[in-house]
Amino acid sequence: MSNYAEMLISKVIDQNDVTALARYGVEESHLATEGERKALRFIKKYSAENGGSTPSPEVLAANVEDFTYLPQIEDSYEYLAKQIKGHSAKLGVKQLLENGFVDKFSKIADGNILIDDLISELKGIKMNTNTSSKIGTSLKTDTTTFLDEYKRRKSGESFKIWKSKFATINNEVGGYLSGNMYSWYGRSGRGKSVFTMEEALEAATQGARVLVWAMEMSRFEWMARAYSSLSARQGIIDANIEGVNYDVGFENRALLTGKLSEEFESGFEVFLLSLNESLKGEIILRAADDVDFHKRDVAQLESDIHQTKADVVVVDPIYLMDFEANTARVAGGDVANTSKKIRRMAGLTDTVIHVITQAEEVRDDTDEEGNRELRAPKRAEIKKTKAVLEDAANTFGIDTLDGQGLIEIGKSRNSSSEGAQVEVLYMPNYGLVRELETGQAAASQFDF
Repeated sequence: MSNYAEMLISKVIDQNDVTALARYGVEESHLATEGERKALRFIKKYSAENGGSTPSPEVLAANVEDFTYLPQIEDSYEYLAKQIKGHSAKLGVKQLLENGFVDKFSKIADGNILIDDLISELKGIKMNTNTSSKIGTSLKTDTTTFLDEYKRRKSGESFKIWKSKFATINNEVGGYLSGNMYSWYGRSGRGKSVFTMEEALEAATQGARVLVWAMEMSRFEWMARAYSSLSARQGIIDANIEGVNYDVGFENRALLTGKLSEEFESGFEVFLLSLNESLKGEIILRAADDVDFHKRDVAQLESDIHQTKADVVVVDPIYLMDFEANTARVAGGDVANTSKKIRRMAGLTDTVIHVITQAEEVRDDTDEEGNRELRAPKRAEIKKTKAVLEDAANTFGIDTLDGQGLIEIGKSRNSSSEGAQVEVLYMPNYGLVRELETGQAAASQFDF
């Protein structure tokens, strides 16, 4: 190969421009020979001790024997750096395949783990040999880029807004914008999984491909709840509950226990056959009892998103994931790092990611007689880690009690809707989880 490293270093000396090394990210690890690395070290040391100036060719030759100075290099820094890093990447791949990968191949039996490790290593090589010299976006000179993106958004090409099932959330925060992470939190057993399932199904009815990581629930249980909800949206069954008539879906408990009546069994089979036409999008479920769902880290989540081409993702709950390393050595640092990577992934994959976590148990949600009151937790009560609050575009605290539900917006990055509440009719056994109307209509829902 032509000695591009000697060309670039010689050009740096000729132009007295040591900053070019930093601008184009050329480091010792990119250079093939010890002579080139010695020359780079000497130039940096000389520059630091001499007000930023580079040494003359003669001084360099006197201090570094194994380096050939090449005068009057006309090629651009960008071109030379690209050639250096391209060759460095090639050597990195060669070394990986001949040394590290061979060793892993003999020790690791699972080929999928080998592939994941190889992809991770190759990504590291690619990042280390990136040749881009441009950092960030200029508000002055990149206006055309902004206008192009604006037009793509106007036509619905470059991003999506997936509407919530709950009108108040759409009115207050504008729905769920692709590229963002949204956090849901509530005390144990209050319906976090149900609310996020409803949002997942709502997105699917709009045409989204939805990936669900249900790490607390079996496949059959999650599917039963989903089928109950989807059938309720069609108002398949007319039921009288506590003296009030509702259009409901197939009863969840009857589906779970295999106790639908013969008439409802026939209707349920017809309903399932109709889903291909009635459900515009798709739901891909990975559940707690899936035998192939043993790896649950951020890398696997990213892989699943790409493989399923997901638009919307539900992580239920984040604290059952395989956490990232706690590099900061602080309490909660592992889940905090996981949250940060999920937030970054939402942007890189252009997806909406709903993340579930818990809220602290409290004692102030009862009246003077000890009866529990409906109260959504505040954002200060988020358990496990505050990172899921900080990383989210919006947070939603939830609570449920005796057929009623409450969603409270705890944080809103893009609006002033913090504290806004959604009153919900909450009867998930019948597939009924929907926002109550205001005024007299809402009051009559519980007029038993």
